[in-house]
Amino acid sequence: MEIKQTVSEWKQMIIPALTSKAEELRMMGYSQATPEDVWTCLVKKVWKGEPEKRIHEIVQDVFHLASNTYLSYLTMSSYQNDNLMASIAALTGEKEK
Repeated sequence: MEIKQTVSEWKQMIIPALTSKAEELRMMGYSQATPEDVWTCLVKKVWKGEPEKRIHEIVQDVFHLASNTYLSYLTMSSYQNDNLMASIAALTGEKEK
C-alpha cells in the first residue's frame, strides 16, 4: 500500500520535478518561473489547498501543469499585488506609481 500524505509533506521530495517544470516554463518564455512559483501555482490552482495524495500523483500533477494554468496563476497574482500596492498607497496617503 502506498503512503498518502498532504502535498506539503511531499514538497522536499519533489524539488527535482518542480525544478524541471520551472526550467520547462522558462524555455516556453516565462523567464521568471521558479520551482517555488510552480509549487504555489499547484497549491492555489490545481490542488486548491492541502489534499492528501500519493507521491506519484503529485509528480504527475507537476509534469501535467499546463502553461495556461500557470499564466492564469501569474495573472491573478499580479492583480492581487496591484491591489495590495493600491491599498498601501491609500493608507499612507501616497500616489500610486
